[in-house]
Parts: sequence; C-alpha cells; structure tokens
Amino acid sequence: MFIFCKSYLHHFAIFFLFIVVKFLSISVSGYTFFPADYILVDCGASGNSTSLDGRQWTGDVGSKFISLNDSIDTSSSSKALDLPTSAYPVPYRTVRIFHSQLIYAFHVSSGQKFIRLYFNPTSVQELNRSKAFFNVTTGPFTLLSNFSLSSFADSFVKEFCINIGENQVLNVTFSPDTSNGAYGIISGIEIVSMPTSLYYTGTGHNIGRYLQNHTALEMIHRLNVGRSSILPVNDSGMFRSWIEDRYFVFNLPSTREITNRTTRINFTTIPSYAAPRELYQTARSTGKGMNLTWKLPVDSGFKYLVRLHFCELQLNKKRGDREFQIFIANRMVEPSADIIRWTGGNGIPVFRDYIVMLPNLSRKKNNLSVSLRPKGKSDPILNGLELFKINNTDGNLCGHNAKAFIAAAIPRPPDKLAKKSKNTKTKIVVIIVGVTTVVIIVLLLVGFTICWHWKRARFDEENMKPQPEGICRRFAAEEIRNATNNFDRALVIGDGGFGRVFKGNIDSENTPVAVKALKPTSSQGSREFWAEIEMLSKLRHPHLVSLVGYCNDERLMILVYDYMAQGTLRDHLYHTHNPPLSWKQRLEICIGAAYGIKYLHTGAEHSIIHRDIKSSNILLDEKWVPKVSDFGLSRLGPTSMSRSHVTTDVKGTFGYLDPEYYFTNHLSVKSDVFSFGVLLFEVLCARPAVDMRLEEEQHSLVLWARTHVKEGTLDQIIDPSLTGKIAPESLKVYATIAAKCLREHRNERPTMSKVLRKLELALRLQECADAAAEVGILHSELSSLRGNRDNSGCIVHSCPAIWKKTLSPREPYRFFSDRARVNNKLAKPSSLRGLRGLIFAILGYKSLSREKGQSTCSSTCEPDLTSEKMLIEIMASPPADQ
Repeated sequence: MFIFCKSYLHHFAIFFLFIVVKFLSISVSGYTFFPADYILVDCGASGNSTSLDGRQWTGDVGSKFISLNDSIDTSSSSKALDLPTSAYPVPYRTVRIFHSQLIYAFHVSSGQKFIRLYFNPTSVQELNRSKAFFNVTTGPFTLLSNFSLSSFADSFVKEFCINIGENQVLNVTFSPDTSNGAYGIISGIEIVSMPTSLYYTGTGHNIGRYLQNHTALEMIHRLNVGRSSILPVNDSGMFRSWIEDRYFVFNLPSTREITNRTTRINFTTIPSYAAPRELYQTARSTGKGMNLTWKLPVDSGFKYLVRLHFCELQLNKKRGDREFQIFIANRMVEPSADIIRWTGGNGIPVFRDYIVMLPNLSRKKNNLSVSLRPKGKSDPILNGLELFKINNTDGNLCGHNAKAFIAAAIPRPPDKLAKKSKNTKTKIVVIIVGVTTVVIIVLLLVGFTICWHWKRARFDEENMKPQPEGICRRFAAEEIRNATNNFDRALVIGDGGFGRVFKGNIDSENTPVAVKALKPTSSQGSREFWAEIEMLSKLRHPHLVSLVGYCNDERLMILVYDYMAQGTLRDHLYHTHNPPLSWKQRLEICIGAAYGIKYLHTGAEHSIIHRDIKSSNILLDEKWVPKVSDFGLSRLGPTSMSRSHVTTDVKGTFGYLDPEYYFTNHLSVKSDVFSFGVLLFEVLCARPAVDMRLEEEQHSLVLWARTHVKEGTLDQIIDPSLTGKIAPESLKVYATIAAKCLREHRNERPTMSKVLRKLELALRLQECADAAAEVGILHSELSSLRGNRDNSGCIVHSCPAIWKKTLSPREPYRFFSDRARVNNKLAKPSSLRGLRGLIFAILGYKSLSREKGQSTCSSTCEPDLTSEKMLIEIMASPPADQ
C-alpha cells in the first residue's frame, strides 16, 4: 500500500511540475507554444545526437520509426563526406540511402502537424547524383514527385503542413523509381504539432473554404522583413525558420529598415504564437509615396495562401497616417489598409490572409509579387510574410525543383548557444521553486472563474431569449405538430441548411403555411434562428416573405411562414421537372426580388444586408410574385455615414460570395449586389452557380459568364429554352447590368436602385418587341430590324429610336396606339392624347453609315452596342384627325 501511494504521489508530482513549468513559461515568455508531438529523427544515425541549437535528435538505426523490416534491408546509412559550412552538423552529417520504398511511421496525436524533411545532396559522392529521383507521399498527399537533388548545391529543408485524424498513423513514404536504378536520400525528419488555429479552419481569418482539414500546405517562403534571419529555437515554440527578406525585395536600395526593441508588443488581436515577438520589432518601409514590393519565386498552376504580418512600431502614428493598398499578383486585395484601424493602437501585431490563384503559365517558374502601394504620401510597412502552396484537387503539392532559401540563409549558430540554453534552464528551475505556492493559488482561482463563467453563459443562453418585436405569433409545440401531422415526411416541401420545410395548415380556416424546423445537424443554430425572427418581425414588404410566427417550446426551433405555392425560383430553373419559365416571367421575378433587396438596403430604418441572396432563397407564391426569404445570416449595415461597410466573419453560400468581402471581411450592401448578379446569370443560363460536374472552365458560373460577355458570345450559354425568344436589346441591357454587379471591387458595382431600373428597362424592351411582333410592325430576322417604305419611297423605320425629328407625328402616335391596344385591349387610343416629351427609351440604335451622296434612307436598324442613351426626343401632339 505504501509503495502504491508513493508511486501515485510520484506521478502526481511529475504531472503538477509539468503544469507549473508550462504555466510559468507562458507567463514569463508570453508567446511560447508547447507542441503535443515533437519528434526529431536523425536519418542514418544510431543513438541520440545534439544539434548546435541544443535540440536532441534520435537516430533511426534500430528505432521504432522505420515501419517495415525490409526497409532496413533495402536501405543503408552513411556519413556525409562533404558537409557545407552553412549547414548544421546535425542532422546533415548522416543520411539514409534507399533504393526501394522506405516508410517512416509516427504514432502521433490528432491535429495539424509540421513535417520538415532535411536533405543534404552533397552527402554521398560515390553515387551518381543525377539518379537521385524519388517521390515522397503521406496519406492521400504527394509532397514531392520525381524529385531530383541534382539541382541543389547546398543542404535545405522542405516544410509541409497536414492534418492527422483520430487514431491515424502518420506514414511518410519515400519511393525511388526502381525501374531505372534511381535512389533517394534523406538526412532528417521533424514532426511538430501546431495549434489548430494557426493556418487551418477556425483561425478567424476566414480563408477556411480553401483550408479544410483535408488540405495540405507546403511552405514556400517565410520572411522576417527588415532584419536578419530568426533561428528555429527563437520561434514561438514551433521551430520555424524566418529568413531575411532582402533576397526578394524589389528595388532594395530605395527601402529602409525599421527596428524598435523598446516598444512593448501586445498580442491582443492575434494568438501570441502566430509569430515570434522579434518579428514584430522590425519592419521594412520606403520613402513617402513609393511602392514596397517583393517578388517571390513560385510554381504556376496552384493556389497560394499569403499571410502578411503587420505591427505599427512608431508611437507618433495614429489612425489614417499610414494608409496603403495591398496588391498580390498584380490584383488589389486590400483597397485601404490601416494598421492602427485594424489593431486599435501601436505595438499590437496583426496578420491578414489572402488566397491567390496562379494559373498554369508557359514558364515553369514565375514570380508572385506582393506590393504595398501608398495612398497619398504615406509610407507603407511590413513586418513579416509567409507564403504557402495549397494542394490541388488530386492532393498533389508537386511543382518544379527550386533551390530552397531556408538552410542556406540561416547563419551558423554560435557555440555559446548550447551554454546559453543550459543557463536558461537553470533560471527556470529556480523560478519554479520560488513561486510554486503562488501558482497553485492562481490556478485554482482561474479554474473557479472559468467554471463559473461557463455555467453562467449556458444559463443565459438557455433562459434569456430575445423577444421579437412587431407582428409575430408564438406557437405552442402541440399546434405545430397538429399543423404538420406530427412532422409527416409526406408533407416535406424543402430541405435546406437550416432544416426541413413542411407544408402545414393552422387555425380552423386551415390556412396553409410553410413550417421550417431546425435539424440537430444543421450548420445554423440559435443565433440564426433568433436573428431571422427579429429581422422579419420588423419588416413588411410585398417582396419579402412574411413570418407568421415561431415556436421554441420543448427545445424545438420552428419558423412559420406564409405558404409559397410555387416553391423556390431554383425549382423552376434546373434539376426540375417543372416547365421552363418564359423570359418575361424571369424578368418579372428578378424585378420583384430586386424590389425586396432594395427595400432592405434603403427602405428600412437601418440598412440591412441579406448576406445569402441565391435562387433557392427567392420564393414564389401562387401568382408567381417573388419574395426574398431566409434572413438567418442577415445583419445591419453600417450605422455611420462615413463608413461603407461593416467588418464581420464571412458567411454565405459558396459561388455567390462577394470576393472583396471574402478576402477582407468587409461586408456591405454591394455584397448583396454581387450575389444578385450571380443570380441574374443563374436565371439566364439555368445552371447552378457552381457545378463541378462540368469542364473546369465552367465550374464557376461567374467566371464562365464573364468570359462569354467579354467575348460577345453570351448567346451560347443562355438557357436553350430561351433561344430565339429574347429581344436582342433586352438581352443586352440585362447582361450589361448583370456583368456590372459582378465587378470585383464594390465601388464599381451599381446600387440595387440602378439594377432595378435596368431590369425594368429590359422588361419594357421585351414587351415592346413582343407587341410589335404581334401587330406586324417589327419583323425579326437574324436579330436585324427592317423598315417599310412610305409613299415617298423612303424607309419608315419600325425602330422608334431612329425616327427623325422631321417625321410626321402620325407615325409614332400610330405605333404607340397599336402597342397600347396589344397590351390592353380595353385601352382607347385617346389614352395617349397629350403625349409630349420623351416618348421612348431604348438601347441606342444607329442606321447604316451615310457617305456623301448616299441616300438618307436605310433599310436596316442595327443595335449600337456602345451606347445606352436615347437618340431622339420627339415633341409631338396627337394628329388632328385622331
């Protein structure tokens, strides 16, 4: 019994000491991360070795890391014969040579990991280096393919980031091409855990759509901007190497380095382990009004994650003093960067993430440019830069061989480093002994406080529900069950991100309603539920869906709406058995939806940004009246007239997201305009916003439509059911305004008011063409308009836009009289009496060019694609004989 207690107390003491060391290290250093897995393998070595930075490496000879017995038999260890002076002795002084598949297996915890592979191509001189070709894979990812060491003159490191699932073994497989006698070599392998919030989903920088757990990254460049390299042991706990940026700065002599070791660095906006504190104490700037540019060698055909680190080091700077624009790959990604505005003060670091695609180019190697361009006479600065390659769709990270700058750029650490490390450890032990009692008290207090706040938060969430204002009925759970026949699946009429939608009947009148019930696996939750109730309780508009009521009894979260008999707009566009909508129907639906969105932006007490405009959120009632629905993601727009956006997390539907909002977190009413532009092309082309089943260039509707609009081939992508049924002038107006909605920068997009006017114009043009066709005025052949000769032998055009001012008032009057009879059989011609001023607004037309001596008559009327202005103003009164 005594032995058992002694053993128990011993383990408890070790565990407590570990907690104390970790707590004190965080308190003293303020920024160190402690990885759960930290493995250093010295390939080709037996026993343990210590590198000059004090880190312990384990030899792989006889180790547990080589998973297969025959891996040892088909590989051999060797000492490096020609060690470069710029490299560390360990792990580069030994290598493992393999002529067949070699597998290293690491039993690690789940989560994101760094994998660093150390190579020394000069280590084995007796072998033909030109045959050192091999592949490196791990799980579904190909890290290196047909990788050759012959192009490298010095030792180097390749760093990758991957995610390891639960109960998953991390296997790193090296495979040379055995058919041609190829071989491979490896000097060292490093596995280090990283925080889940460092580069992947959930980091707060909202690039998670591209960086899921099934994504792999390759570190291409990691730069300490403005000063020399930062050694791995001086990193914030993950042993990353930060090299000096001078090798990549464009026009280096015109830049200047900034160093401030006295300003206190406060990690209040980003995690303290995001980068070492030293990184934020230096920066590079340039003269006022000058650009600051880096050119980074990369492979084409991949997406890249670019992370820029900022920290204002000059205490005299305030908000607005240092504004600049950020361009990546010659594309603006930040129209107005201001470090003080982002952080709230000096000495507070922040980073910004951007995703950029570098298309396949003819050159194997390309430069990706990162440029900071001042606004006015300000001088932009940058503290650090990280660049990662993102795997392509088949899990491949392989590009072209390029010399790595990491190992070559890291200076050889001084011999004093190991001694300094020992002194530091001694000091820590002394501190631990002196403050153990204080730490215990602090830990107890912190634990008690966290538990109290956690319980209080849960109590508040479950019991303090917001009370919706306005006209909104609260239903009992029993009423909802009766209305839906206890959620009978036969009554399901839809299934979205929130949950299933049932058709039901309420009250004695059997009023039809749509009942939307939150499902347990929904990505939306209580916040979205109450947001939609609060929003719709205050809004009433003919083109917004009406909320009848809600139910939150018995842990149910139910929303009850007016029943929309015709379903969603998407139900009538594609993947449906419903008959196709006519062009006029589609225009009327788009106009109605535009009225609803315009009301949200300008008609309510405060501007409201919907944030999820798409065809499945446009509902149609029995009379085909469109109504905008699903306000779970909506939020109020900026309340200050001086601001055009609000900064918030990115939410919405992939394919409809405003790219400027996606990359900057700046949400504005123009974000809805972009989504509406996607919807306009969705209506025109009758296809989803994203369709991965199509050819690669057709995956994105936005990119596909932009290409055809630019090339003037829009007729090739419209819904086949509309072919030959759209008036060319109506299509031109519609496509033009849709394309303007999709402009990348929000300031270049139109307002919903302008979009609405253009859609109404497109509808009038279509009605005019239809009416003219019915009464025989307008004859269409190959999209050309023809006219008829009058008694004088001259053409009298049926295109009102080119009627001459000298034309008898009888002709335009007759045209509009006929049009009125077609559109309204009960209307009398006298209803047009007194017509005066501008009587027709249409896309600009032009007659054929008239050279000297040529008749002023023309037999054609072709569209002028360069203008949308009215070409004629007819001041006319009805003829006396009418």
